[in-house]
Amino acid sequence: MRLSIDHHTRYRFSVPQARVVQLLRVTPSDYAAQTVIDWRIDVDCDARLRTGLDGYGNPTTMLYLDGPLDALELTVRGEVLTEDQAGVVKGAHEPLPPLYFTRTTPSTKVCDAARDFAHVMRGSDWLERIHALNTSVGGAIKIGAGRGPVGRTPGEILESGHGTTRDAAHLLVAVARASGCPARIVSGHSLHGPNRGYRCSAHYWAEVHIDRLGWVGLDPSSGFSPDESYVRVAVGLDAYDCTPVSGARVGGGIEELDVDVRVDEAGGQQQ
Repeated sequence: MRLSIDHHTRYRFSVPQARVVQLLRVTPSDYAAQTVIDWRIDVDCDARLRTGLDGYGNPTTMLYLDGPLDALELTVRGEVLTEDQAGVVKGAHEPLPPLYFTRTTPSTKVCDAARDFAHVMRGSDWLERIHALNTSVGGAIKIGAGRGPVGRTPGEILESGHGTTRDAAHLLVAVARASGCPARIVSGHSLHGPNRGYRCSAHYWAEVHIDRLGWVGLDPSSGFSPDESYVRVAVGLDAYDCTPVSGARVGGGIEELDVDVRVDEAGGQQQ
């Protein structure tokens, strides 16, 4: 499948900013399931861009802007050719061993509720076990569109009974780690899912490591593994490690943020 991505981020500042620095994790990489055909980042004002890789192997772009700035718009566009690999991640740059992804963070804290969910991991076939886990987590909360509040723990997500794709991925990662499996969160794009028609954020899912098979993607919002309708961009211990845009500014005042993400099948019907 050939997918096109159109990602706009707009900032408005109540007072002019003296300096803005942004860290962008918005550029996908080639691996067995995807090939980047074209990709570009545009800024609507003078800026310095520096590309690199972070500790997870994610492509990064540092964006430096000098003021005075009262507004800023970033546009990310590109096309990616995708293939269904049943969620198995092959050929990706992996600078860290799977054991690193057994570490927990506040957003993926292993709580009693996560341990209770981990009981579904019992059985002889690990692949069947993690798919059962994915279905169980996806059915435990109502997964809705949008960005939602940040900083919720897995216990708080379960107690509320609802969350975003980011919340569901955090919950799945916590439960997998409670079962002793390395697990990580993934940010990217999906042609379908809860954010269809209301795209103001990236899509999030999880990857769990299985011996002799490697990393396998699981999306609790669909109950299945990512297929050719997904574009994988960045990974991390939690969403803070792979969020598309983060940064700092000098100038005070209030910041307003508006994000619009469109995912289309190239030559097909717009989603």
